[in-house]
Amino acid sequence: MKSINTNTNVFTGAGDVSHSIKEGMKIFSELIKFRITALVSFTTGLGYILAANEITFTLFYVIAGIFLLACASSALNHWQERDTDALMDRTKYRPIPSGRIEANSALWTALGLLLSGSVLLLITTNVMTFAVGIFTFFWYNGVYTPLKRKSAFAIIPGALVGALPPVAGWAAAGGNIADIRIIIIASYFFIWQIPHFWLLLMLYGSDYEKGGFPTLNKVFEKEQLKRITFMWLVGNVMAAMMIPLFLYINYSLSIYLLVVISAWMIFVSMKFLRSDAQRNEIRNTFIAINFYTLLLITLLSFDKLIKVF
Repeated sequence: MKSINTNTNVFTGAGDVSHSIKEGMKIFSELIKFRITALVSFTTGLGYILAANEITFTLFYVIAGIFLLACASSALNHWQERDTDALMDRTKYRPIPSGRIEANSALWTALGLLLSGSVLLLITTNVMTFAVGIFTFFWYNGVYTPLKRKSAFAIIPGALVGALPPVAGWAAAGGNIADIRIIIIASYFFIWQIPHFWLLLMLYGSDYEKGGFPTLNKVFEKEQLKRITFMWLVGNVMAAMMIPLFLYINYSLSIYLLVVISAWMIFVSMKFLRSDAQRNEIRNTFIAINFYTLLLITLLSFDKLIKVF
């Protein structure tokens, strides 16, 4: 019986360890906002692929480095907004306000990620890539995050954060960051973030107000905000359609597919404009604009990769 009890205790202990590891990974994933940082990695990779004449391990280095900096930025943002997060239904279950991780631990995690990403970029890429990455980090945490508490229009300068990761990838491949081609790509991601955020605001505007953030709901009526968001959605598609005018597309099929997905996004946008902007309609449009961006990244990447290989 002693042997049985001992084995049972060992088994239970292993289960506890496994559960602890799983819970720790879940907390870490939430802290770094994995879904957002993963998309940042994709856009970084896109920038590198579009600039490169051949694919080397630098692609993986720059993706990893920018990913670590994005994780650091997200973790620091959790620390910066821990008090307001606790006031909002959407964010009160995040790691710090829910008590699953101490604020200081989150801060040290952010600093560790920042150091790791910085060293990796400096060793494996070049100074320009590192500079773009660090500038993006400080713009998000030092400019955009505090500005959100002061202006309902903070997302407009804040959108620069989403525009810069492909620039970092472009620089890592040896591209000139003043090249009109990467400026057009960066412009797309700049524009995309605005309807992305405003749709989110239409979903959770009252929650943001609980956190003390100024919102566009206080500036515009619902119908006005819907029409303005629609214009940004259309502008986003127009920015995507301008890409072939400045960036060489290798295959006619890629252009046809771009036209098809853009026509679909215009259809979704028109449907949103004609709707009553209920939660389900807003959510579907939010998902659509993000899916459209993911399709665009995939399309441009494969068009270049097939040519390179």
